[in-house]
Amino acid sequence: MTQHHDGTGDDLLRHVDTWVFDLDNTLYPAACNLFAQVDRRMTAFIAESFGLPPADARALQKQYFRSHGTTLRGLMTEHGVDPTRFLDYVHDIDVTCLPPSPGLDRALAALPGRKVVFTNGSTKHAEGVLARLGVADRFDAIWDIVAGGYVPKPLQETYDRMIDHLGVDPARAVMVEDIAANLVPAHRRGMTTVWVDTGEAWAAPPQVAPHIDLRIADVADWLSTLVAARAAPPQLS
Repeated sequence: MTQHHDGTGDDLLRHVDTWVFDLDNTLYPAACNLFAQVDRRMTAFIAESFGLPPADARALQKQYFRSHGTTLRGLMTEHGVDPTRFLDYVHDIDVTCLPPSPGLDRALAALPGRKVVFTNGSTKHAEGVLARLGVADRFDAIWDIVAGGYVPKPLQETYDRMIDHLGVDPARAVMVEDIAANLVPAHRRGMTTVWVDTGEAWAAPPQVAPHIDLRIADVADWLSTLVAARAAPPQLS
C-alpha cells in the first residue's frame, strides 16, 4: 500500500478542488457504532418481510451484501422490494449516540473546495448524521443511493453518474472512504484516494493496494492536521 511520507498527504492534495467523503464510519469514528443500528434494522426488515427467524434473516442480509454490493440491491433484484420502504425503515435510528464534532466542522470550514457526501444510504440519513455532527452547512451536495439509481458503490456506474452529474474533474478530486474496495472505481477514474482504517478486516485492502494513495485513522484529526499544515508559515532552510 502507498502511504504518503508526511502522514497528511498535503502535497498529494494541493491540486484538489472537490472533496468526496463517504458517510458512515468515515465522517465519524466507527467506534461510535452508529451503523450497528442500521445493520440491526436491516436484519429486522428482512425477518419481518419474509417471516424468517433473526439468524436466517441476518444470513440472507449478509449474502445479499456480498453478492450485490448492498443488502438493498439484493432485495430489489431478488424480491422486487420497494427501496423507499426499506430506506425509511433501516434509517429510522437514534443519532444522539453520535457526538458533535466541532473539530471536523472547523477543518471543513477551512478546507478550500467543494465538499460532497457520496453514500450508499439515503439523503435523509445523511442529513441527520451531518446535522448531529454539526457540519451540515459545510457540504455542497449529497449523492445518495437514490441519485445513483439504486446502483451502489463499488459498481463503476454510480461513480460515473456522480462524477458526470456533479461536474467533478477526477484529476482534481479526492475520495475518502472506510471500505477499501469502494476506492477502486475512484482510483480507476483518476481520483486521489484516502482509506480510513477502522480496524475492520472485511473493510481493509489486500496487502498490495495500488488503488490507495493515503491511509488515515480518523478524518477529523487528519483534516485538522492538513489544514494546520497549510496555514503554517513556510520554514526557511
